Amino acid sequence: WYDLAGTATRKDLETYLQLNKEAANLNNFTSGAEMWLNDYEDDTLEVQLENIFEEIRPFYLQLHAYVRHSLKQTYGEEISEDGPIPMHLLGNMWAQSWVNIYDQTTPYPNKQSKGLTKEMLAQNYTALKMFKLAEEFYVSLNMSALPQAFWELSYIEKPTDGREFICHGFANDFFKNSDVAIKMCTRISAESFFTVFHEMGHIYYYLLYKNQPIAYRDGANHGFHEAVGDVFALSASTSKHMHKIGLLKNYEPDEETRVNELYRTALRKVAFLPFSYSLDQYRWALFRGEVKSDEYNCKFWQMRESASGIKPPVQRYKEDFDAPAKYHVSADVEYLRYLVAHILQFQFHKSACILAGEYDPNNPNSYLSECDIYQSTKAGNAFKEMLSMGLSKPWPDALEILTGQRTMSASALMEYFKPLQDWLEKKNKETGAQVGWKSEFKCLSKSGAEKPIGAGIIIVLFVTICVGMV
Repeated sequence: WYDLAGTATRKDLETYLQLNKEAANLNNFTSGAEMWLNDYEDDTLEVQLENIFEEIRPFYLQLHAYVRHSLKQTYGEEISEDGPIPMHLLGNMWAQSWVNIYDQTTPYPNKQSKGLTKEMLAQNYTALKMFKLAEEFYVSLNMSALPQAFWELSYIEKPTDGREFICHGFANDFFKNSDVAIKMCTRISAESFFTVFHEMGHIYYYLLYKNQPIAYRDGANHGFHEAVGDVFALSASTSKHMHKIGLLKNYEPDEETRVNELYRTALRKVAFLPFSYSLDQYRWALFRGEVKSDEYNCKFWQMRESASGIKPPVQRYKEDFDAPAKYHVSADVEYLRYLVAHILQFQFHKSACILAGEYDPNNPNSYLSECDIYQSTKAGNAFKEMLSMGLSKPWPDALEILTGQRTMSASALMEYFKPLQDWLEKKNKETGAQVGWKSEFKCLSKSGAEKPIGAGIIIVLFVTICVGMV
């Protein structure tokens, strides 16, 4: 895939970079990086992101160390004790999510999982029932029931008439009255259930800002829409909520269950952060002309190793060109929106949980990860006030309405995962798992010439290294 969808596009990408620079200059920007960043209307955004990654880095290093040590028990010499993890062992083609290795690396494997899919099948769940449950969740927050147009326009199951149909879930705003819809091949599974909640977040955002002028009918910034979808899914995915709606029997929270659930979430959301950051940092560097054409591929893998501590399954060469094999690179879609969403959703979640009386930051026995804002009109009204603004005000104004803060911060994310971080630090000490990785990256030519990019370094927990430094 990398060879066919990436390397073959090298000439096209060079043309794209030239046109990107021309477009930026015509709009009075020095490069495409500044043009993309300008959409966030905050000159301090890059600094905010650097600060966020300095705060997250120690936690990510502990997660990486535990995963590498756990995988080594299975793969032996395939994984070194102090090097990057071969990305093909992380359960995802890009190593952007590690959730598919959860069963292989579970902290407490003897602790039964929630088994939601099995229970949904036993209770004869349908796609319609899943959507109705999601609607009821939003209505419980003092939001309106969905308009009839939603049910008439939506495809919530794959058509059976043989037509071509893209199954990736997508929420649509048709910008006419309350015409909104979702296209999704819903399956009866826990994953689909939470995807429904996420997509419904987009739908309610559309409906809440529908009275704004058309130019303002959008999220407060590119990351807001994704964050809104995810923040409601954070509540819906808790064992507490599953118990409330009858999908989980005899629920009694304990430390082992808490660690397992936080670990699963971290494999999906925390592992994603350095991937998303490095992907756009790489493109900013290309837009700014900081990377020579013969180093395009070398710089890509160097930045991925530095940020995430991963390496490609096989040696990649200067002549390869792997970044465009990722859809968003070839399609000119900035990835920062997903990074911003992963930070903002925890800020939203914390503030909503405090409003709902579901979380007390001063109580050591109160866990942000166990908060469910279901049926809290106070939290719902705060969301409605923020979301109804759409793009009519700068995004810090929208953020301030719900959170009282005007900048992004990783502090809520760190509070959410604090029990897991404490457990990982203790576990890694017990097992002797090394924290950090030494660089193994070398830029090689297929002709055999070797050109090292940067000196090998060992990243340790007590040394703060900016993820973007190359």
